[in-house]
Amino acid sequence: MDSAQRPPLIPMRPMKLPMKVSLVAALALWLVLVALNQPLHTAAAPQGIVSLQLAGTAEQTHAILRSWRDGNLAMARLSLWLDFVFIVVYLAALLQLTRHFTRDRPGIRERMVARWVRALFVIAGISDVAENIILLNNFNPPSDSLSLTATILALVKFTGLILGMAGLVVIRASRRRPLTHSH
Repeated sequence: MDSAQRPPLIPMRPMKLPMKVSLVAALALWLVLVALNQPLHTAAAPQGIVSLQLAGTAEQTHAILRSWRDGNLAMARLSLWLDFVFIVVYLAALLQLTRHFTRDRPGIRERMVARWVRALFVIAGISDVAENIILLNNFNPPSDSLSLTATILALVKFTGLILGMAGLVVIRASRRRPLTHSH
């Protein structure tokens, strides 16, 4: 009875050095951003900087910024500026990871999914850059239009990242060879 082997979750080929570096750098920057975000957790901003990203009105944004007045406003700005570096690093890591996961997937369907995954990651990165620019311009005084635009861009970013990651799972879960029928 012939049965097709299920491909491993991680490809057998070793990761190349640039990919390893970008993954480690992305993890390190993420940890720094998480540490910077800890003092930003307040009653008005229970998720820290993410609360600011999702504050859809000037009133909500103003309440969050008021809760950070005790020196944490500089921490929020630093977090947004550092996030620009993080965007470049995580985008490079995700694009390299997509290429790595498709190296042993010659099928047309897998290649098509990989193109969509890359597009989703790029859209997420572009949205993240635009969101940070808008948030940095929405500190004094906050406006409804900038707050709403930042929220929409944040939702586009999160959606792109989540769907892109789901696409990576689909790519890895796809079979290498079609199932063979035994007689």
